[in-house]
Amino acid sequence: MAESSPEGARLDDPAEIGRRVLRLRTERGLTQRQLAEPAYTPAYVSTLESGRVRPSEAALRHLAGRLGVGYEELATGRPARLGTELRLRLTDARRALATGAPEDAAAVFRALRDEAAAHELVPEQAAALQGLGDCLLESGDLGEARDCFAAVERLLADEPLPRRVPAIRGRATAHLLTGELRYACYLLETALDELNASGLHDPDALLLLYTASIAPYMDMGAHARAAHAAELALALAPRVSDPALVAHMHRGVARTLIAEGRTAEADASLAKAQELYQHLHIRTELAHCHWMRGYVHAQDGDLESAERELRTARDMLASKRAALFTEQVEVELADVLRRRGRPSEAEALLLPLVVGTRAGAGAGTDTGIRAEGEGDGAYGDDGDGSDGGDGSDGSKDSDGSDGGDRRDGRGTGDGRDTCDGGDVRDTCDGGDVRDTCDGRDGRDGGVHGEAAQADEGRGHARDGGPLGAERGAVHAGGAHRLLGLIAEERGDTEIAEEHYCAALSLLERSSAAGDLADLCRLLGDLFRRTGRVEAALDAYRTGLGHRAAPGTTTLGPAPATPPL
Repeated sequence: MAESSPEGARLDDPAEIGRRVLRLRTERGLTQRQLAEPAYTPAYVSTLESGRVRPSEAALRHLAGRLGVGYEELATGRPARLGTELRLRLTDARRALATGAPEDAAAVFRALRDEAAAHELVPEQAAALQGLGDCLLESGDLGEARDCFAAVERLLADEPLPRRVPAIRGRATAHLLTGELRYACYLLETALDELNASGLHDPDALLLLYTASIAPYMDMGAHARAAHAAELALALAPRVSDPALVAHMHRGVARTLIAEGRTAEADASLAKAQELYQHLHIRTELAHCHWMRGYVHAQDGDLESAERELRTARDMLASKRAALFTEQVEVELADVLRRRGRPSEAEALLLPLVVGTRAGAGAGTDTGIRAEGEGDGAYGDDGDGSDGGDGSDGSKDSDGSDGGDRRDGRGTGDGRDTCDGGDVRDTCDGGDVRDTCDGRDGRDGGVHGEAAQADEGRGHARDGGPLGAERGAVHAGGAHRLLGLIAEERGDTEIAEEHYCAALSLLERSSAAGDLADLCRLLGDLFRRTGRVEAALDAYRTGLGHRAAPGTTTLGPAPATPPL
């Protein structure tokens, strides 16, 4: 059985070491006597080369010195400089990801992963897998990205938790992008609890987790908890030396500032992040800053500036072949174009994004893009692109929670205070708009025909495929919602209903309760205007139920606050 050297390297078996000594001695033209003297005998060298004895550390160091190689290379066959060389190449791969296409960087990270695994260099293998996961997140391959981050966690299972935090954050982001908001919160909050319980108050790890938690909190409508996470992130920032982490924090904090109506402060926070990313030459993150600044301008009603910023973000992301993020920005841009009175341009952007998705079949989920003046969250954080609900956080406690248990992803409280007492209780106990929407699947033409024609007319295949439940879920619903609004504005209520029903199915999967409530309002208004009062009541009832039902917006107790 192989043993370990004092440096922690795994020693080869005696036969392999013996063959290596023989090869190196022969290459250098040395006799056994020349190699052995003055400390050992030629007979010992002969026995060692035949694999009949395991050399001691002292013997290996003597032989390595005579052969002109390092101790580790002689004992393991691995050059001592290999780890250093791999780490340098990992740095180059990170630079390639920051400035180039994720597919190109992914190929480098895969090669480094395989090389590190072959030589049992666990830290370098984990770093390569982390980089590969980040590439896959950017290109929209969310399932494979999750697998990479999970593999990093397994490799580093015996390491302190702060070493695993980047992988946990990556896995949570992948779940967020597929619309699994509650599970993303669970992963991040569990890690925060473990860090605080173990006394491992690592500022870099805490900043990464608190910043990452802002996006799912906002999407679920837990605005108070998001604001608290932002406050803690700001307090931690002076202790963090990594400028990329600080820039990411500023970008996340901007979301909570927008939710509070503090758009000038949000823009200032984004400007700080943008300056840092420009200095670091991280193009994807810089594009996200333009993306969020576009959203800030849209919230302020400055649609011209919003369009300019969003087009800049789109061009930057497209140049890096970051397909998923490019598509998400296109949904944002389409909203601005519609509000500027250019619905045809908006529709041309949106239809290819949903080609192949079935109305009502759970193809994706919505950004929460709303009519002008609605919504209060910000886009562009971690590519999740949702704006955090309709401006309220339901019937939560001051920390954004109703006291449910988040550990199994479900709340435990009754959660139906909205329906306790009064006439609204009868509404909440009634039917469901899903019964109406279920009949809209499988139509010939309609939503699917429009999307297919638009995609064909675009003249090229989309690199990442359409948005859907497993890919850019929140924005997929946003695209359907906007297409429904455009169809309704031109009087095509049947197509509008199909798009709204598609968005409804997508949003129900994501726990984006505010977005779902807004969609149910639109669908209910459509039913009411077309004389279907019972269907309208079902739609409103569904929206109310998801704002109050247990296991939707409910989160457990907030993670403990670290000592600052």
